[in-house]
Amino acid sequence: MKNIFLLVLLLSLAATSFGQKKLIKKLLSNKIDTTRKASFMPIPVLGYSQEKGFEFGVGALYSTFMDKKDTLNRSSNFSLLSSFSTKKQYNVKLSSNIYTSKNKFHLIEELQFKRIPFNFYGLGNNTLQTNENKVLENQFRILLDAEKSLIPFTYTGVSLGFEHYKFTDRGSNGIFATDPAIKGKDGGSVLYIGVSQSYDTRNSNNYPTKGFFGRASYQYAPNLFSGSDFSVSQIKVTISNFWPLARHLVLGVNGFYHTVQGSNTPFYLLPQLGNDEMMRGYYRGRFRDQNLITGQAELRYRFMNRFGVVAFAGTGRVFENGDFSLQGFKPSFGAGGRYFFDPAKGLSIRLDYAVGEKLPHEKRQSGFYISLAEAF
Repeated sequence: MKNIFLLVLLLSLAATSFGQKKLIKKLLSNKIDTTRKASFMPIPVLGYSQEKGFEFGVGALYSTFMDKKDTLNRSSNFSLLSSFSTKKQYNVKLSSNIYTSKNKFHLIEELQFKRIPFNFYGLGNNTLQTNENKVLENQFRILLDAEKSLIPFTYTGVSLGFEHYKFTDRGSNGIFATDPAIKGKDGGSVLYIGVSQSYDTRNSNNYPTKGFFGRASYQYAPNLFSGSDFSVSQIKVTISNFWPLARHLVLGVNGFYHTVQGSNTPFYLLPQLGNDEMMRGYYRGRFRDQNLITGQAELRYRFMNRFGVVAFAGTGRVFENGDFSLQGFKPSFGAGGRYFFDPAKGLSIRLDYAVGEKLPHEKRQSGFYISLAEAF
């Protein structure tokens, strides 16, 4: 009986080992799957901080083609980020980017629930670390964006969105409580409608190696909700271009402008500098104001179908209306690695490290990022 049990155990271990080797071989294979199958990639989320406690969760991306017979149909991507902490804080975000058959319609949806602490430093392009103020944010956000291709390479669309915010000051008579320029400290709700226009000649929406992308959008949020005393308009403009420099070497450039105009604009609607896509290396929200402008360039070398490396540099700043100057631009530069879990679609896991400016009596701004898909 013991011999039979031992034999079963050895066979099970052998099967497990064989399965693991097969999986590893598949994940590291340099072959490209041309069958246009759907792909799925999960990433665990683990961390600890004094404010959050132990944090755990998962991030995942599912990609497929809405029309597998149409070889020009762009991939549709569905992503999930879900994390929870032992101190009852959470961040759940669902998003999708869908291209229908023949790329006739482009649909963008986003749903987010968040209860997360963040550091608030005040308003403007020159905030100080000594003003750091802990604030707890509760947010619900939903976005629906639909675009139709009326002529080749162009998309014309409409958007509808709703956001609700609530804030709790965890500081002790800090800048969040004492600065009278900060509007909307308790939070509020905003409903906005908008229009958009884009032009897209990229050869891929995931990992382009050539082509141009440009998009401009306008959104208006009227004063609809009780307790709010603001109405705002926002404009976003983004442009990108990609050039193949060699067989595996690509240069990409990207520019972004975001402005929010209105009366009594709450601080949480103001553009913020820094995230994992632009001005990498800066804490998101360290600098915020009525206007944001950024630019970046990225050199991408994909030395294998599964692996690549990048180097990037950028600059940007926020500014109040009428207070723009070239002297206030901040640097951002860094490097990273790429693992392409779906080489055919150009879908990757992105690891980036970036640094920014060094202010007097402060550590240099820096950040490490693990993300799904390219920065732009």
